[in-house]
Amino acid sequence: MHYKTKFIRFLLESGAMIFGDFTLKSGRRSPYMIDIGRLDSGVTLSRMGCYYARAIYEKMEVGVIPMETNLLFGSAYKGIPLVTASSIALSAAFDLDFGWAFNRKEAKDHGEGGLFVGKKPGSGDRVLIVDDVMTAGTALRDTASLLREYAPDAKIVGSVIAVDRKERGRDSRISAVAEAEFELGFPIFSIVDIDEIVESLKSGELERLYESETKAALPTVEQIAAVENYLAELRVAG
Repeated sequence: MHYKTKFIRFLLESGAMIFGDFTLKSGRRSPYMIDIGRLDSGVTLSRMGCYYARAIYEKMEVGVIPMETNLLFGSAYKGIPLVTASSIALSAAFDLDFGWAFNRKEAKDHGEGGLFVGKKPGSGDRVLIVDDVMTAGTALRDTASLLREYAPDAKIVGSVIAVDRKERGRDSRISAVAEAEFELGFPIFSIVDIDEIVESLKSGELERLYESETKAALPTVEQIAAVENYLAELRVAG
């Protein structure tokens, strides 16, 4: 089974992908949501780290992410468990010893002090930002801005996200990912995008993998159609 198909199944089984009526951070109403915060056990977080590691290694092999990349960065708060799980998985699966770091919401003025926890980004570091989902790209812009202000000697080489929702950017002519890539000057890639998820759901591939007692995790035909209609209205191609 391809790891992307396994990942989509994992999102559904873990409850990280849910269907209904949700208001996103962007203010849009969506028939589905990706909630990485639902990965609240050691098993699910470990598996999530493995999927990030596989996607990162794949992009390093083809040159999208430089082989010199040595530091993973996650922004508080959801990025904290993701960046630590990913660095552990890269070490275990691919023998790659990445540093990891995340930011505090407020700089600490006692003890070790500072804004960052983990390996402080500095000169010579090639930083890959680990995030959960991109809708409008606001969180990623904030993270890039923080790194460039407080760690100007480090170089951001890209960002990996779990799911690309493939929605419009602020400029409605291009996608949020394409817009953010142009503005920030580094590549953004996802483990899967919403097109791949819908395609897997419609093909019946996932249903064939489920035991009868776990089929409740799969969305209904109506829920899949609602996602397709939403995409047709609010996204751009590419």
